[in-house]
Amino acid sequence: MTQQLPTPRGALTENRPLDSLTWLRVGGPADWLFQPADIEDLADFLRALDPAMPVFPMGVGSNLIVRDGGIRGIVLRLGRGFNNIEIKDDIVTAGAAALDAHVARRAADAGLDLTFLRTIPGSIGGAVRMNAGCYGTYVADHLLSAQAVSRDGRVVTLSPADLEFGYRHSTLPEGWVLTQASFRADRADPETLHARMVQQLARRDETQPTKERSAGSTFRNPAGFSSTGRADDTHDLKAWSLIDRAGLRGYRLGGAQMSEKHPNFLLNADHATAADLEALGELVRRRVKESSGHELQWEVIRIGDVPSPEGR
Repeated sequence: MTQQLPTPRGALTENRPLDSLTWLRVGGPADWLFQPADIEDLADFLRALDPAMPVFPMGVGSNLIVRDGGIRGIVLRLGRGFNNIEIKDDIVTAGAAALDAHVARRAADAGLDLTFLRTIPGSIGGAVRMNAGCYGTYVADHLLSAQAVSRDGRVVTLSPADLEFGYRHSTLPEGWVLTQASFRADRADPETLHARMVQQLARRDETQPTKERSAGSTFRNPAGFSSTGRADDTHDLKAWSLIDRAGLRGYRLGGAQMSEKHPNFLLNADHATAADLEALGELVRRRVKESSGHELQWEVIRIGDVPSPEGR
């Protein structure tokens, strides 16, 4: 099979276990893990790759359940060649592998307000892909443009209109890889911005199980917006409230658990398998539907094969 794949300058690893690359620490192996050296390496590889070969771009695994049977095809993970952060005037440009928190801090150092990114787990590519947001602000509110490599190896510039942002959603063709994004930010006093981020982190630590193995919010809010953090915020149609009212705060199944601290956080509490986590999530969806009539939609991405009884 090695001879059938292009030879990149970056790292190409066969049968690579993925559990160590996800925040939930679950999942079987990828047929191949590709870590490109730079954008030219990425474009060349995709251009030469058999169009029938599946490609799954993976960030830092903060919002992901990889099933126990692993992923067929190529998992593509951007690294050091894609984590640059550049600031010019009121525009912040960051590589897709740059961590959201790092971008927020660097912007604040320059007196630019992207503080909403500070408490979002993961990297810029994932943030753009999911239109991540918190406290009433979303990627869509700041994005100027994004760069991607298409499945056939073209380097493409995307506008916000191209991405068709919605709540926890954007449109990006299958197999396309986000590589960079540019944001416009308002100017503010750096000390004020850093102080605000300290407060945001303290609020997050008070309300979320930040010391546990989770993938952040498990389900989208039926309300269609994230928590604003304001006193007038409403919680009736927040996923955590529906889960709580269904009696599932702290509920366990195998090694998986819905957090006692925040019921919309799915935890790997005790050596859970991906099957444990997904089964608990589906149980929660059924119980919430029965108790409230609302159908929760997964926010965590689930991908890969369920192992057959005979093994993979």
